[in-house]
Amino acid sequence: MALTGASDPGDQAEGSGEKPFLLRALQIALVVTLYWLTSISMVFLNKYLLDSPSLRLDTPIFVTFYQCLVTVLLCKSLSTLAACCPGTLDFPTLHLDLRVARNVLPLSVVFIAMITFNNLCLKHVGVAFYNVGRSLTTVFNVLLSYLLLKQATSFYALLACGVIIGGFWLGVDQEGAEGTLSLTGTIFGVLASLCVSLNAIYTKKVLPAVDGSIWRLTFYNNVNACVLFLPLLLLLGEFQALRDFAQLGSAHFWGMMTLSGLFGFAIGYVTGLQIKFTSPLTHNVSGTAKACAQTVLAVLYYEETKSFLWWTSNLMVLGGSSAYTWVRGWEMKKTPEDPSPKEGEKSTVGV
Repeated sequence: MALTGASDPGDQAEGSGEKPFLLRALQIALVVTLYWLTSISMVFLNKYLLDSPSLRLDTPIFVTFYQCLVTVLLCKSLSTLAACCPGTLDFPTLHLDLRVARNVLPLSVVFIAMITFNNLCLKHVGVAFYNVGRSLTTVFNVLLSYLLLKQATSFYALLACGVIIGGFWLGVDQEGAEGTLSLTGTIFGVLASLCVSLNAIYTKKVLPAVDGSIWRLTFYNNVNACVLFLPLLLLLGEFQALRDFAQLGSAHFWGMMTLSGLFGFAIGYVTGLQIKFTSPLTHNVSGTAKACAQTVLAVLYYEETKSFLWWTSNLMVLGGSSAYTWVRGWEMKKTPEDPSPKEGEKSTVGV
């Protein structure tokens, strides 16, 4: 996928072309690996920045603000490079238009809530529980599709959602039994799941304002976010906390902050890349498998011991998500419909 903005279904055929099977298989394996590495690395790095005992930085809004700022600078730099060196890079021209920024603002508010709640959830819960804490996105997709778009959901899809909800409640129960439950983090996880669903719906509505370009939308979303985060930083006293932060002048700290911003930008690209070389359905399956690997890695890395029921809750969430993905794919084959952003969604920030 070139850095063009919106993934085009036509590109998928173009990308797979008439290439030999082994070459296509190698490309898919490399793309999926890149997606896994980027997504998992971003989660662990964000956890370090948000809740590391060695760092002791209690400014989750500033961390999110800085990641948005890095994305804005990267988008503008790539746009400038594409304009200066035609043919080298395929990236849309970006100029700040206040009218467009105002049209994108409703989505930006949801976007800000989504990435903020994602990071706040990660700050308060362990990486191992992070996937379960944010597992209700599919459930909210179904609920909001019915309430806002009047779209009915099949019995089998609802059954899969029931399994996800059961896994979520069992996970919360087991975290409580082990004494590691953060009610605050769990609430932030539920709110993040809701905002991911709202973000998908609003993205579809707002895309015409940016000529259907995902990269233009990314640029305006993050510009708006940078502006809106400033009063929040002031109101929540994070400027004061930053001034008192012992490692504020550390090159290591700013390097890790910038790296997290790079990962935040890259996850949007590799997500689109994975969808291009596979399909939205396969992307969701890959995302589910990635979440499973991420959970296992977190338990091993942090040397945690989890009960059988705790693992069962994770399997229920992952199994329910996989079942829902399979059911929706089967239904779409039977009745072709316009692709919705949620079909390719695996949230791109904080996944």
